Amino acid sequence: MIKITLPDGAVKEVEKGTTPMEVAKSISEGLARNVISAKFNDTVVETVTPLTSDGTLTLYTWSNDEGKKAFWHSTSHVVAQALEELYPGIKLTIGPAIENGFYYDVDFGDRSISEKDFPQIEKKALEIARGKHDYKMRSVSKADALSYYKEQGNEYKVELIENLEDGTITFCDHSSFTDLCRGGHIPNTGIIKAIKLLSVAGAYWRGDENNKQLTRVYGISFPKQKELTEYLHLLEEAKKRDHRKLGKELELFTFSQKVGQGLPLWLPNGAALRERLEQFLKKAQKKAGYEMVVTPHIGQKELYVTSGHYAKYGEDSFQPIHTPKEDEEFLLKPMNCPHHCEIYNSHPFSYKDLPKRYAEFGTVYRYEQSGELHGLTRVRGFTQDDAHIFCTTEQLNDEFKNVIDLTLYVLNSLGFEDFTAQVSVRDLENPDKYIGNTDDWEKAEQAIISAAEEKGLNYVVESGEAAFYGPKLDFMIKDALGRNWQLGTIQVDYNLPKRFDLTYKGSDNELHRPVMIHRAPFGSMERFVALLLEHTGGNFPLWLIPTQAIVLPVSEKHEKYAEKVLNSLENHEIRALIDNRNETVGKKIREAELKKIPFMIIVGEQEEESATISVRRHGGDDLGSLSVDAFSDLVTTEINSTLKSF
Repeated sequence: MIKITLPDGAVKEVEKGTTPMEVAKSISEGLARNVISAKFNDTVVETVTPLTSDGTLTLYTWSNDEGKKAFWHSTSHVVAQALEELYPGIKLTIGPAIENGFYYDVDFGDRSISEKDFPQIEKKALEIARGKHDYKMRSVSKADALSYYKEQGNEYKVELIENLEDGTITFCDHSSFTDLCRGGHIPNTGIIKAIKLLSVAGAYWRGDENNKQLTRVYGISFPKQKELTEYLHLLEEAKKRDHRKLGKELELFTFSQKVGQGLPLWLPNGAALRERLEQFLKKAQKKAGYEMVVTPHIGQKELYVTSGHYAKYGEDSFQPIHTPKEDEEFLLKPMNCPHHCEIYNSHPFSYKDLPKRYAEFGTVYRYEQSGELHGLTRVRGFTQDDAHIFCTTEQLNDEFKNVIDLTLYVLNSLGFEDFTAQVSVRDLENPDKYIGNTDDWEKAEQAIISAAEEKGLNYVVESGEAAFYGPKLDFMIKDALGRNWQLGTIQVDYNLPKRFDLTYKGSDNELHRPVMIHRAPFGSMERFVALLLEHTGGNFPLWLIPTQAIVLPVSEKHEKYAEKVLNSLENHEIRALIDNRNETVGKKIREAELKKIPFMIIVGEQEEESATISVRRHGGDDLGSLSVDAFSDLVTTEINSTLKSF
């Protein structure tokens, strides 16, 4: 007999060789019908894998992320089989699950496929799925695995196998299809009821531009057709909310090939939006005791060698800047933290001076690959709302909790209220990814967990997601379309203070090392604006939007009154414009709607006679005739309902 521990702590004694599916059946038939994957002692296994030792078992259904991952990876096998049957002679490479669905990279040789081929491929894949073929794993010797793929002429699989250890190689079979695979499948293909191919793209083999470009086929699948229909509806809504589309329509930002890829240019509307976001945070930061600093866009290479950023980001950074002086090198800064450490080092501090809180909207640069660039969410130059707090160990807990309060204030003020806190810790199996000693890491991780618990946050712990210098608390936001994003981060760091030899004089008159907190509620201005655009669909909170109202005179003879109304609105600190083009009011309203201006103010003869304005809200709600004072009160009330004081 072996002992199987379940996630709730319950222990079941079962016979050696019992499978996860049999464990599920022993709990309930209903659970067994829904189980599609499992994890045993941190290893993903099949539901029919015999369990041969004591251990912890987690059962996954479609409602779990791990269950979806197994479902989508299994579907990638089915799609790969369909592609092989439809296009004989192709060479398959890899087909992993991704956040939403899966992809398969394929060498089609001289042939190519496009979206017009998708219906035929989907039809074939669903035919295969309906066969209810079991997924069966089997171990294969390295020699046999190499022989199998050499006979097929598939140099990609051969390369993968050559990097594997003999005794660790497995194949997955279903129907007449075989693929090199580590495992993690659903019980059989029949569970897959709906398959949709989404796009094709080019992808270099193993992400190396020097290798051959393959065809990457993206897709998604579901256990019910209804769920696919709902997903496609969300996809269409996401296209409407794409920040690149909205950014162009609202004239917020643009890109120029002459300026360079991944380097956004902020237009007047976008610059005004950014400025308002900055002032919003600066006001809250001032109340929280932060001091603003400014650092240069470059630094000597040695600065980033000391901090560890050169080793971490060196390959992703722009090439060093060489000066006329021999052997002098500068880098575009990849992070602001080293500069802030040197600001702290410019002055001796005692324990009475701490904490020191330095904040900066600092622009940093990283050379992202061109294929990874995406609108504002992945750029080569971006501005972080960075701050670094230098405090004593005794102050750490309170300072961290204060930063949580500030971050929650920022997110709530901008409508991001559905989130999970993620405690991102190191990967204990890959210590080389991190700097510093174990004791400091354990203290830092515990400090974050304690603060999260004291603030009553709903948090999860994720291994391997820490920064290279310390663990962090990440805020994982769910947007209006149900998509998850990481926004806002707080990190505890014992390592950079050591690397930069930061000290303060304690009450014992001895020198001590401060603890460093890194924090960025927005993360980066670029990415934050992109996600805010998609979350709101461009309907920004009234306090933030660049133009709150537009005045529309009915005809040319009402322009003078329109100017008077505009001046009055500006005196009430309402951001407004006037549209005095020689167009119909109807056309002006339609264009104002497209620009998502919250209020349209129509003025004509009747309004001029009564010294009022006719107000129409974005979306078509007619608010009727109001005085400017009454309209100002309405705007103020709405702003105060969303923007509280910190």
